[in-house]
Amino acid sequence: MKVDHIAIAVSNLDEALGLYDRLFDLRPEKVETVPQQRVKAAILPTGEGTQIELIQPTDSDSGVAKFLERRGEGIHHIAIEVEDIGKELKTLASKGVELIDKEPRLGLAGKVAFVHPKSTRGVLIELVQKI
Repeated sequence: MKVDHIAIAVSNLDEALGLYDRLFDLRPEKVETVPQQRVKAAILPTGEGTQIELIQPTDSDSGVAKFLERRGEGIHHIAIEVEDIGKELKTLASKGVELIDKEPRLGLAGKVAFVHPKSTRGVLIELVQKI
């Protein structure tokens, strides 16, 4: 396992991209709308294998929009890359971990599934299997 990316919720993706470019010389490798997650997202490679993902809600009722309302901009989740996401989900479920996704779904990073923060001391964890 390794950290794949750290996702940061932002209210304006274009402004955030400008900031990361100006401050850290980081430019997006990919910018896409992910309809299933109701976000527009940009992946910023850091050169060390771990990436920064900036996520802007596309729907005022989405989870990311609610996050921004409650907490403001900031770290939304940490994504961990796994080899077999289905196996990891079964293992976590057998340990009594509360899962948001019992089955993987397609996301910007590949096959993804989220672990509920109630089971991880308040941190939203995303499992990622590259495809």
